[in-house]
Amino acid sequence: MTAELVRGQNHPLSQARLEIRISAGTPIVAVAALGDENGRIHGAEWVAHPGAPTQPGLEVPRQAAADHRLAVDLDAVPEAVHRVSVLLALPVGGTGPVRFGAVAAPFVAVTGLDGGEVASYTITGLEAESAVVALELYRRQGAWKVRAVGQGYAGGLAELLTDQQLSQAHQLAGSINDAVSQGLARSVQAPPQRTADGDRSRQAAAPALGPDQGGTAPQPGPVPPVSPYGGQTPGGPGQPAPQQPSYPGSTPDPDAVTQPSAPTAGGPIDYSHPRRQNAAPPPPPPTAPPAAPGQPAQPVAGDATGWSMEERLYNQVWGMFEDLARTTAAYRSAVDFAESRMDKELEQVLSDPRSRIGGQGDAAREAARARHTQLVAQAREALDRDLAQLAAEADVVEPALPPAYARWDNPAWHGYRVPMEIPMALRLGDLHLPEADRIRIPMLVRLPLERGLWIDSGAAGSSDGSFTDSHTMSRLAMETAVAHAARLLAVYPAGEFTVHVIDPAGSAAQPLAPLVQTGVLAAPPVLGAAGVADVLGRLTQRVDLVQMAVRGGAADSLPPGFDTSQQLLIVNDFPHGFDDRAVNQLRYLADEGPAFGVHLMMVADREQSSGYGPLLDPLWRSLLRLTPVADDHLADPWVGHAWTYEPSLVPPGSQVLQRVLSQVATARTKYT
Repeated sequence: MTAELVRGQNHPLSQARLEIRISAGTPIVAVAALGDENGRIHGAEWVAHPGAPTQPGLEVPRQAAADHRLAVDLDAVPEAVHRVSVLLALPVGGTGPVRFGAVAAPFVAVTGLDGGEVASYTITGLEAESAVVALELYRRQGAWKVRAVGQGYAGGLAELLTDQQLSQAHQLAGSINDAVSQGLARSVQAPPQRTADGDRSRQAAAPALGPDQGGTAPQPGPVPPVSPYGGQTPGGPGQPAPQQPSYPGSTPDPDAVTQPSAPTAGGPIDYSHPRRQNAAPPPPPPTAPPAAPGQPAQPVAGDATGWSMEERLYNQVWGMFEDLARTTAAYRSAVDFAESRMDKELEQVLSDPRSRIGGQGDAAREAARARHTQLVAQAREALDRDLAQLAAEADVVEPALPPAYARWDNPAWHGYRVPMEIPMALRLGDLHLPEADRIRIPMLVRLPLERGLWIDSGAAGSSDGSFTDSHTMSRLAMETAVAHAARLLAVYPAGEFTVHVIDPAGSAAQPLAPLVQTGVLAAPPVLGAAGVADVLGRLTQRVDLVQMAVRGGAADSLPPGFDTSQQLLIVNDFPHGFDDRAVNQLRYLADEGPAFGVHLMMVADREQSSGYGPLLDPLWRSLLRLTPVADDHLADPWVGHAWTYEPSLVPPGSQVLQRVLSQVATARTKYT
């Protein structure tokens, strides 16, 4: 039975291997600190944080997230450790909240490896604090207990660590914040949280995931107005629909979707269905017979909740992504535990002079290795069972994906027609882990794009050990950018997505040929410094104009004939052709553009812009880095695994790209 703790209350722990689950509703940083009998942290090496996620007996996530799982092995912590403190902090330097009083109360639960809760604590009463000691595990008379603390600090991690008697508190807090910023730059953004009634019920063999499922559950209400920028209203599906006209970047009315009340005299009449206003999405239809007792459920495409097949498939893909991340984390944790246990047993054998030699020592060493082999085999068996279920699910989901979610070799593209509305998301490639190389998870990002894309053209080795020279990488990077741009053009309705290209030296003429020859570009690629200045000036002015109109509440006052489509700027070979003014405009578009219908796709080698120094660091961090070759640089938003990313490219010799772009160009001609 779970012990629901209040501040200051403690509870005994009956097991050494634990998991601490944290749910905050907004991205937070999770840190674990080791302390002596007086609670003192002796140095930075006693703290597990995103920059150094593992310490003896501890493992914390590598990035900020709304939900966390911390692994704790109390038997593996050093003998000098008498206290393990769990610290939470809000990220600094971002656009999120800066105090816990502005977010929902964080929830912390201590669970066993089977998922059963031992104790839980909801941290209430926080206001101006930006960091908090959530709870602590402490050793008392040879036994371990957990205590709810809830001590907050308005000065953030630096003040918290200083209070924990750490001498280099400010330096460590700075390194943690830097690691979090780098983690956010490489993380795949999780989908919005679903409501409790709309949580997806998974059929895979992975353990129960509790309150930290990802996905969306739409809140249907009055039909939202069409955004003049060709996209959905802010938040997309799953978010309350504002009743007033909405533009990208505007703030929806939080009271727009409520339970209907009785109409008042002279007031507007609400024609929405009273029981559909805040209802959860309907469950997926039963399209497969129930599995036989003792057998895993047969996978079905679209078995997640949602109002449409597209939304069900979107939620299902994200469920598979999370399941694979969680089950792999459990396997790696089990293997690490087996190795640490074997090392500890061997150390005990060697510490006794009487057992170092002779049959007794050999038998003890063999027994330790046998236990290690047994534990690893058990972990692998559980992993293989989960992977078999996920592989079967991937086999039925991939062929059922619509064009926006499908690979270029999917037959769905051969029946392509220009859509009438934009989809929920877009596929940018595939993700996989070394433990499950066969399973490819589609990398889906929400539309409209919430951050720009950076196709890294720097010379680097790929995940298979091969090396690609800089010239080839530049060509592959531009081909990848063209494939992504073509997919964006294909999934938007006619006339609602516009692409501009900056190619200062004209070096990308061959990769850009499909876009140029089919006539889907707004204008030919611009060349030279003058062309760069002209395009950046016009797009910057557009962002300024829309920003002023939206923030001034005068969105209807945009000039007649104003192009309301989403804009994409492809920049090749940066920083060639860019002066200081152009660089500042580029940074401005990266920061402010996505909220107002202007998106950036950079094709660049970061090393070539090193002359600007740290000036461009915020630019690279604000963009989602993708590579033209397989590379393990992306992280999931749950446990922070390094996932191998493979871009979604057109198969060699295929004409599907030209056919799709030709249809887009034809539809645009009819539209105009």
